Amino acid sequence: MKAVFLLLLCSLAVSQGTRPVRTTRPRPLPRPRPRPGPVRWNCREGPRLYGAMQIDAGMGQVVVADKYKRTYFLSGLAFYRLGRLGMKHVTVGAGGLWGSCHANKVYKYVAGDFKLAKGLSMHQVDAGGDGQIVGVGSGRHNAYCLKEETASGFYGRHTLSWTSLSRKMMYYSCGPRMGCWGVDKSHRIWVTKNISPTNCRTSGWTAVPGPRMKMIEVSSDGNVFGVTTTGRVYQRAGITNGRRQGKRWVYVPMCMPVRHLSYDLCNLWIVTTSGLIMKCSR
Repeated sequence: MKAVFLLLLCSLAVSQGTRPVRTTRPRPLPRPRPRPGPVRWNCREGPRLYGAMQIDAGMGQVVVADKYKRTYFLSGLAFYRLGRLGMKHVTVGAGGLWGSCHANKVYKYVAGDFKLAKGLSMHQVDAGGDGQIVGVGSGRHNAYCLKEETASGFYGRHTLSWTSLSRKMMYYSCGPRMGCWGVDKSHRIWVTKNISPTNCRTSGWTAVPGPRMKMIEVSSDGNVFGVTTTGRVYQRAGITNGRRQGKRWVYVPMCMPVRHLSYDLCNLWIVTTSGLIMKCSR
């Protein structure tokens, strides 16, 4: 009952605006110049899943990890268990479906279950790039990349060889069109113009000013969203081929603090700090 009440309040706060009642016709005033304001999203409750912690959307698929380290995929209006093993972080994209478990070991979903990918340990991985897999090492938070050929050809055997990206990150995400974004341990934001899926070479990193972020996600169409350390959501505006870092951060109002998010095919998927899943669209 509490969750339903919170979602009702959130729906009213995010998707509805109040309209003042006018008793007399107002005098015409000079039209002010438009200023960029908060992006208006229509949010509603997503398919029920108790205790959601992390969500990822890509290639039309949605996967979730809950507080019990169980993994699910969305089919229709319900979530279904994914594999026998539990993951604390799961990701899906052009590079396949990957995850990292509570012990920071990396797995790939192969033939109906997660198969251990021997090699480096990762506390977070991302499959949203152009076939390559990127991740953040569990030790000193070094950023790594797995080549497209290696990632696509892995089926549960052999030890994977990761390429170091000479950058320390706390959270790391890539898209096939507009490069990769990351957040370091000081919650600062970074972007690289592009990364080669064939050899994992990057074009260097650029610092992006903005609020202190705890995570950032890049979609397949180049949209970038981030969650601050206080649970506020922002979207990066003005991203182009010639200006991968964009121009400004646009606040996306949410009536509850956000833990994690992902964006794919015009849908913004939200996990609140209370474990609720919300689906937002414009």
